[in-house]
Amino acid sequence: MVATPTRVYAARVTGLPVFGPDGEQIGKVRDLVTALRIGPRPPRVLGLVIELAIRQRIFVPMLRVTSIEPGAVVLATGTVSLRKFTLRPNETLVIGEILDTRVHVAATGAVAVVVDAGIEQARTRDWVITKLAVRERTGRLSRRGPVEVFGWDEIEGLTLAEVSSRGQGAEQLLSLFEGMRAVEVANTLRELPAKRRYEVVDALDDERLADVLQELSEDEQAQVLGRLGDERAADVLEAMNPDDAADLLGELAQTERERLLRLMAPEESAPVRRLLTYSSDTAGGLMTPEPVVLTPDATVAEALARARNPELTPALASMVFVCRPPTATPTGRYLGCAHLQRLLREPPSDLVAGVLDVELARLGPEATLAEVTRYFAAYDLVCAPVVDPDSHLLGAVSVDDLLDAALPDDWRQQEAWPTPDWSDEVTHG
Repeated sequence: MVATPTRVYAARVTGLPVFGPDGEQIGKVRDLVTALRIGPRPPRVLGLVIELAIRQRIFVPMLRVTSIEPGAVVLATGTVSLRKFTLRPNETLVIGEILDTRVHVAATGAVAVVVDAGIEQARTRDWVITKLAVRERTGRLSRRGPVEVFGWDEIEGLTLAEVSSRGQGAEQLLSLFEGMRAVEVANTLRELPAKRRYEVVDALDDERLADVLQELSEDEQAQVLGRLGDERAADVLEAMNPDDAADLLGELAQTERERLLRLMAPEESAPVRRLLTYSSDTAGGLMTPEPVVLTPDATVAEALARARNPELTPALASMVFVCRPPTATPTGRYLGCAHLQRLLREPPSDLVAGVLDVELARLGPEATLAEVTRYFAAYDLVCAPVVDPDSHLLGAVSVDDLLDAALPDDWRQQEAWPTPDWSDEVTHG
């Protein structure tokens, strides 16, 4: 086994896969938990916050860590507690709360910002934060100061009270978010103390915040939206998928909803207003108004090119819809749909109109959640057309929208699976 380095830095540990002694991956490191002390003594690192493949975050004590290697963390046992991680009052997240904290260099009094924390294992086997990498604030907007490494006792301003009350930036935390999916960032925000959560929300750009909001529960979305000014809230709503924006606005009071809709650009608010006319538990309320729509003279190659759009979910990319102009919903006459698997088997130069499925039943916008569920089960689909009585395509329901509606409202906040009654631990491997 590769020996654990003398010192490792928290930002480099974050994201590392975690393995049991048998080599089976348990999850990924998302943060480290520490207990800040009064005085200059370096604080202990209590354990790791690990995100399982099922998106649940758990706590693993540092005593169970055998080694921290350049590409992985190895545990002494494959048995881990599945109890959902909850931060205790006397605990602090290294990545979530200490990074970006404004501190002072004791020798010079210079103001600096923490960019990383070095941890080492003491003779007692305890892991402690011994070093802090900081960047001094030079006051010059055009240049960033160099990063310097100091001992924990050479830095002032990191007591529990100071970290909990002082305002922070979010530059280092956002840099760690760059390699994370929106759902992983949402999980991180959920675990942060409220103060820190909203500091990060303020620092996220509108597009990224829109993606993250879509992974939060409706109550959490409303809380975040309420913290934003009206102008920014409208900008974020414009960046969201129209169906997600409609779901969020549907949770607000009528006056607040109308105020935000008026602040949105007309071309962005129009599809959201249409969705709001349907009940949230109908096909019209579940659908997205922006599926892949082509005219009958489009080629198979064009259809495949549209399906390759990385912004499409796999469900929406599985089917293209062919309609008479206009192609914006509500479209001209709906002619049929083409399944991705069929398109892959056809010559690229052929017209998409020649491979249409014209017999697939259509969902009406008033179809209930139960009817939509039976439809998906009967036809083995992950995407389905929503068509009005005059044969205009209004949008498409995808299986992820269906599951979101079928699950309890707080499913994102619940534990990923129930802990067995006889034990709160599960052995991996």
